[in-house]
Amino acid sequence: MLAAAVVGCGSDDDGGSDGDADPAAASGDPSSGALTEPVTVDNCGVEVSVDAPPERVVTIKSTSTEMMLALGLGDLLVGTAFADGPLPDEYAGQLDAVPVLSDNVPGQEALLDVEPDFVYGGWESNFAADTAGERSSLADFGIDTYVSPAACQDPAYQPDPMTFDELFAEIHEVASFFDAEDRAQDLVAEQQALLDQVAEPGAGLTAFWFSSGEDAPFVGGDIGAPAMIMRELGLENIFADVDATWSNVSWEQVIDRDPDVIVLVDAAWNTADDKIERLESNPATAALPAVAEQRYLRLPFAASEAGVRNAQAVVDLAAQLAELGL
Repeated sequence: MLAAAVVGCGSDDDGGSDGDADPAAASGDPSSGALTEPVTVDNCGVEVSVDAPPERVVTIKSTSTEMMLALGLGDLLVGTAFADGPLPDEYAGQLDAVPVLSDNVPGQEALLDVEPDFVYGGWESNFAADTAGERSSLADFGIDTYVSPAACQDPAYQPDPMTFDELFAEIHEVASFFDAEDRAQDLVAEQQALLDQVAEPGAGLTAFWFSSGEDAPFVGGDIGAPAMIMRELGLENIFADVDATWSNVSWEQVIDRDPDVIVLVDAAWNTADDKIERLESNPATAALPAVAEQRYLRLPFAASEAGVRNAQAVVDLAAQLAELGL
């Protein structure tokens, strides 16, 4: 907000003829207080307009926090919340001085206390009257908000299906708010290089993406990040007929569809080991060949949602597939 005021008061039509002009301003450097060009995007049906690079950013969910770090923008963070697990080793220590506002979604009071000018959420539900505040109310405080496009709930905005091209578009879009497009290009190239290492090692195999659940398993459907990752591996999703990012199904359906491999999402509140115990202690699921032969693939929860971990997840799961020797 202060940066915007400075831009409004400090612009000059004389082109800096007194010789004191900041050369960074012409280059669009974030430190100049102005973007090369104002950025306006339609984000899940909400218009986001940014004239100057945000300087005080709060992230909610691991996907948004790690996106900022991957773009080299961690020094702009004044608060984080709702971490889905520990940071990858490459970012270790980078957030030691950044306050954690909440283990879940922060309340509006905690959010406003750190005086952000931009809040980047991983889910639309992060912005609600009973959580961080509705996007319109935060706008009244002069705070811009942005939701990961992969998490848009309106069918008009929801990726259908989610693809790595959609993810790369988010990288570029986020970078555009901060004049970090060069870093975005490098990051996308790094992600693509990881994907290029994998040549559909799971071709011909079926997979059950087990996210959580006991009485009714919560599984990866056909349009979200789980499906995107499975497609990249060449795996056939046994719930490809479910037109959703995630969905509850029945154990009878899992047994009837008899997957070749089972992808286990490892979360602190529902670990991969917990899921294995559940599968192996139930006589019906224990009889599945994938369970009896322990054909399990594991990945951290934070890598199961659309974000900068997905490409590495493809590489890691490909290596696990190779170890199974199927």
